[in-house]
Amino acid sequence: MAFRKFKKNKTKNTLVEPDEIFLESKNLENFDRQQFEGRIEKPIPKKTIMFLGAFFIFISVVFGFRLMHLQIQNGDAYRKRSENNTLEKVTIFTERGIIYDRNGRELAWNKKTEGLEPFGMRVYLSPGFSHVLGYVSYPTKDNADRYWQSEFMGKDGLEKQYNEKIKGENGSKIIETDALGKIHSENIINSPKRGNDLVTSIDSRTGKALFTFIKNLSENNGFTGGAGIIMDIQNGEIIASTSFPEYDSEILSLGKDASKIDNYINNKRKFFLDRTVSGLYTPGSIVKPFFALGALAEGVIDPYKKLLSTGSISIPNPYFPDQKTVFKDWRAHGWTDMAEALAVSSDVYFYTIGGGYEGQKGLGIVNLEKYARLFGIGEATGVDLPDEKEGIIPSPEWKIENFKNDPWRIGDTYHTAIGQYGFQVTLIEMARAVGAIASYGKLVAPHFILNDKEKEEKFAIIDFKKEYFDVVHKGMRQAVSYGTAVALNVPYVKVAAKTGTAQLGALKNRVNSWVVGFFPYQNPKYVFTIMMESGPKNSSINAASAMRELLDWMSVNTPEYFE
Repeated sequence: MAFRKFKKNKTKNTLVEPDEIFLESKNLENFDRQQFEGRIEKPIPKKTIMFLGAFFIFISVVFGFRLMHLQIQNGDAYRKRSENNTLEKVTIFTERGIIYDRNGRELAWNKKTEGLEPFGMRVYLSPGFSHVLGYVSYPTKDNADRYWQSEFMGKDGLEKQYNEKIKGENGSKIIETDALGKIHSENIINSPKRGNDLVTSIDSRTGKALFTFIKNLSENNGFTGGAGIIMDIQNGEIIASTSFPEYDSEILSLGKDASKIDNYINNKRKFFLDRTVSGLYTPGSIVKPFFALGALAEGVIDPYKKLLSTGSISIPNPYFPDQKTVFKDWRAHGWTDMAEALAVSSDVYFYTIGGGYEGQKGLGIVNLEKYARLFGIGEATGVDLPDEKEGIIPSPEWKIENFKNDPWRIGDTYHTAIGQYGFQVTLIEMARAVGAIASYGKLVAPHFILNDKEKEEKFAIIDFKKEYFDVVHKGMRQAVSYGTAVALNVPYVKVAAKTGTAQLGALKNRVNSWVVGFFPYQNPKYVFTIMMESGPKNSSINAASAMRELLDWMSVNTPEYFE
């Protein structure tokens, strides 16, 4: 019996159910708990199963009723709508960045329009800023009323130069419309991103005043145009830059006033020419300070040695040895040293130190070109405006290229030494060059953006002795105190300057009038360059007259520039 009992129990114990397993606590740590070993699985409660089942049944019923509503009750209506409605991707136009002056005044901004266009129209401060700011072309539609140009495009000036920065990024949306054009739904795909603002170095007050004086002087005294620049000599920031005549930026942007635009294009006064960076002009005597420095650096002449001007010099004619070729001064100046020669602008003095005469050695054409280029004349400044031109410095190579079978002569050197012959410069390169004289050799990078560190750190140093610069400074100051620039001898600030008169054409009855210089004299901070284009030869009104008016205006309205 005992054996039979044992066998029965043994058979029964071989069938063990999982939920009858009990674990001892000492074995828990041997299980892989991440695999749920050592845990007892519990069945899901029936209440939970019933709740989930009811929830899914409810959802199915809701969707079923909605499906019946769409396909059975209103099926025809929605079918017709789907057949007639269209989906269209529409551009959401961004807002172009605003251009400000250094004091936070708006120079170019956007004006909202009602009902006409889905974008703002560009507005410009005027007059005096068109060539600096430029203009834009607006988004444009084709005959099917679709925009083939969907962005604003800068076409000139800062609008063109910094187009990528200020244009922003358009957005888009999907619009559902029916056959009657009624909008049923709109969904934005991506939002527009506004363009970045541009803060310039321009002082709009000073720029507008300078434009007004140049415009009035031009219109009242027979000049065809004019231009002017004021620049910080230490960092290259342009305080004012203006060119007359100018176009209307808003008229060009709209492109609708055909008669005015046609006049801009065909007028001989060249409304589209920015005379500050794209105009090439014969400089005349404003190049003399650079050749004075070259003569000192080369040891050609002692600054205190005096040369005699009796009104002209004469040299043998290469074709007729018994005749003389005469090179005239604009008047007889007597004995002048270097500073006085700059003050009275003696041509004979600079003929002599430029090409040599009698016993006095000259720089020669190679060195004339060398020292002009040392100050950046004849090359682009890299200013941040489009269409900058490079000046031209005459040389034997240049003459061979432009005048076949006509060799370089000493007379060509004389004319180059006083800024005539084929010499051509831009206002912006002369502003930079004169600024380097004022700052004792710092050749900066002119620019229109306020606090542009990259531009401010991009400069070269012209390593001349300080006393050389002092001689030229003295001569330019004497030009104001008693010489050719006496119009700028004002009581409220000391100015140093150099004038220039460049004869034009075969008859030489028209001239370009220049004045360049810097202020304050004792602590130079700002350089100025003004050029009045093609005026009467014998007029007493010249570029210095416009600068005098500006100085008087600044003494009242912006005296901080004289401190």
